[in-house]
Amino acid sequence: MYQRLRVVLKIPAYQLLYYYEGEVDTVAARTTDGRIIHFPANILRSVVQSDGVYGTFELVFDERNKFVSISRMND
Repeated sequence: MYQRLRVVLKIPAYQLLYYYEGEVDTVAARTTDGRIIHFPANILRSVVQSDGVYGTFELVFDERNKFVSISRMND
C-alpha cells in the first residue's frame, strides 16, 4: 500500500542552488496534517520552476518508504 503525503513548499530559486551545489541533500517539510518529513532534495527536480518550488505537492512512497512520485496539486 502506498503512502501519500501532501506538503506545501515555498523554496525560492536561490535556496535550490544549495541543493544543486551539493551543500544540502535533504529537504525538511511539514505535511498538511502537521508531521515533519525529510526527503532527498533530488525528488524536487521534476517540479522546479524558474522562481523555485512553490505550491502544494503530493509525495508518494511505497511500503518500504521508497519514493515513487511527486505531483503538484491544484491549490
